[in-house]
Amino acid sequence: MNSVYEFDVHLPSSLEPCRTYPAIFTLHGKGSNERNMHGLVESLSDDFIIIGIRGNLRLGAGYQYYELKSLGNPVRDLFDQAAVQLEAFIKEATTQYPIDPQRRYLLGFSQGAILAMTLALTMGNGLRGVVALNGYVPGFVKDEYALQSVEQVAFFISHGEYDSVFPVSIGYENEAYFRELTLKLTFKTYKSDHGVTEENQRDFLQWIKEDARGSSK
Repeated sequence: MNSVYEFDVHLPSSLEPCRTYPAIFTLHGKGSNERNMHGLVESLSDDFIIIGIRGNLRLGAGYQYYELKSLGNPVRDLFDQAAVQLEAFIKEATTQYPIDPQRRYLLGFSQGAILAMTLALTMGNGLRGVVALNGYVPGFVKDEYALQSVEQVAFFISHGEYDSVFPVSIGYENEAYFRELTLKLTFKTYKSDHGVTEENQRDFLQWIKEDARGSSK
């Protein structure tokens, strides 16, 4: 693939010829990397193609997809560029690997969750589902982007009740916003700071498995 992003691909151990598989694309948080995200979904690797996308901008020992002017205030041109490039990456990966285009999932944490929800709004029903952990949708995305219908997109959105980076009120704003756009919304809060608890992980893994099972019927 000709991409600006480094990435890891994990294929099911026993690929069957002429068969396509559901895929999970992971998007990490600011200053992290794709390997940290893989641990969250590694238990699904027998049934899903898992592709971890690394941010293309260095940040300390980790990476990011775009820079910030201040907390919650992305550098607009870098954010816009990331949204376009990530959508192109997902589409190209779908042609390069045996991915079922009707069963593509995004899993994002923090900055990755921000981008996952943004991509849901720009790709619309081109995605099957989105797991967004502790993120938000920038106002300029809601107001200025060309938004697609997400009526058929399933969402699992969660937030830490004690999130010290993005207050839990932002999680409730996400819930209210997407509740108006799709009936396929699961929203949960967890007794955590800006992170992913074992309960949170267990819940979204079960959600992904059940949704993918339903989409294959």
